[in-house]
Amino acid sequence: MKFNGIAKRSAVSFTDDLINSYNQCIIVPIAMEEPIKQCLIPLEPVQVEIVVVNSRFVADLECAESVDQARAHLARVRENHPTATHHVPAFIIGHGNSIISHCSDDGEPSGTAGRPALAVLQGSGLGNVSVVVTRYFGGTKLGTGGLVRAYGNAVREVLKNVRLAAYLPTTTLMFVTPYRLYDQILRLVEAHQGQVQDTEFLADITMSVRFRDEEVEAFMGKLLNLSAGHVQPMVLEQNPKTVFPLD
Repeated sequence: MKFNGIAKRSAVSFTDDLINSYNQCIIVPIAMEEPIKQCLIPLEPVQVEIVVVNSRFVADLECAESVDQARAHLARVRENHPTATHHVPAFIIGHGNSIISHCSDDGEPSGTAGRPALAVLQGSGLGNVSVVVTRYFGGTKLGTGGLVRAYGNAVREVLKNVRLAAYLPTTTLMFVTPYRLYDQILRLVEAHQGQVQDTEFLADITMSVRFRDEEVEAFMGKLLNLSAGHVQPMVLEQNPKTVFPLD
């Protein structure tokens, strides 16, 4: 359609351009190894609220390993906010080329809520993630551009607070150490990004520590050198898909 010789863009085209430009602004905030980057997930639930022209937007994000879990997340948010105007869901299940994604506007104008929320989520690099943006209407209409920015910003803000984790193969070791070596072993564990699972203080100290598989051999070698061969670790568990915190 033209008006006074100027092509008039449709609301859908306008929304698409806003979403595309918004998504291009997203930057993964940390550098990491490519295999880890390909399996990032949120470690724990996060909730953030922003206010836009008196409307409250509450973004609730958590890990979801299936469509059913994402739907359950939406149901919980609806239950927790029964008087809200809209509950806009977006989720990504899986990673890489094997993903299921979904979003909904939940009564907002078509394309102004779910799609920008999902676009920001896709730009985050996370998989197995579900977000629901709840809106409490503040009495002022925001318009197409305002809604796209508000829902996109709500997801962007909640992503800033996400602690990252990844699915990684791990090995849990158990060993017994004398007290005189305890502090040095703790530093060694930290240097190899180990997670202390259990510590028992008796005549000696018994420790259980989980490591990413690629750290195990180096840690064991240094532990044997440190203890002159007296501290002998044994494998308690091997897990090919452990949720491993990255911070």
